[in-house]
Amino acid sequence: MFPNRRNRRLRVNEALRSLVRETWLTPNDFIVPLFVVDGENVKEEIASMPGYYRLSLDLLKQEVKELWGMGLKSVLVFVKVPDNLKDNLGTEALNANGLMQTAIKTIKDTVPGMVVMTDVALDPYSSYGHDGIVKDGKIINDETNKVLAEMSLSHAMAGADLVAPSDMMDGRILAIRSLLEKEGFFDIGIMSYSAKYASAFYGPFRDALDSAPGFGDKKTYQMDPSNRLEAIKETMMDIEEGADIVMVKPGLCYLDIVREIKNSINVPVAVYQVSGEYAMLKAAAEKGWLDHDAVMLEQVTALKRAGSDLIASYFAKDVVKLIS
Repeated sequence: MFPNRRNRRLRVNEALRSLVRETWLTPNDFIVPLFVVDGENVKEEIASMPGYYRLSLDLLKQEVKELWGMGLKSVLVFVKVPDNLKDNLGTEALNANGLMQTAIKTIKDTVPGMVVMTDVALDPYSSYGHDGIVKDGKIINDETNKVLAEMSLSHAMAGADLVAPSDMMDGRILAIRSLLEKEGFFDIGIMSYSAKYASAFYGPFRDALDSAPGFGDKKTYQMDPSNRLEAIKETMMDIEEGADIVMVKPGLCYLDIVREIKNSINVPVAVYQVSGEYAMLKAAAEKGWLDHDAVMLEQVTALKRAGSDLIASYFAKDVVKLIS
């Protein structure tokens, strides 16, 4: 009761505020997304994601060395596939010598301790830009799952530590886990995009990989942004099917979902601070409307405070530079 209890006593100076601070950020909180392209000495800035780049394999080596030196221990790998290698079945995704598989090997050869997570979905490989096989204008679930499982196995054979299915097909976690077990890859983890919403925040990412859907949208498989209970149901099912880590995507507009899931399950929860969230802050800071670093730290702190154990973020390097 006031005045016996004055809450401001614990806010008098920074040292005291630090002593009672509830949420702390460390390099161990972050997963760094990496975009990989063919070629040599290629560093292409993504127009809608200022300061973020597509890297060829030779520059990828330099990047992962730098990340490791900063204390960042996990990367999430995406590849930009040339149009001539795309088809409806995602055939190139299963190429043992494909760009993804080679990128995994390159990272592991360069920094063996780096935790390599890989994107598992057909949209970078699809001539339609969808996360699954298209038949008669629809995205086919069960046939897609077979390809996703084979894709995951290919990543495991290349040396991935975790596969990260981002497609939102029903039953794909069970299909992936069953094949990995059958082939003896018992220690390969699955980080499932369990609550991935059909968000308007993904535009810059699709620019980065040239993976925008060629027709329609992704609302028949990604979740309706209006739904909360569905996210818990999806997450519970993924855990039952064999997911080791679950993810909520996007981040800032779905902090309530992060907390709901964290309160409901007992496996690590990841969140993806997506390309649109990154691009908005960059644009506002460029205009001088926001303090870039202050807002960036506030955003990632909110993601952790909401209950995320891991944060996939394009800001990871910038955050670590500040907090260290």
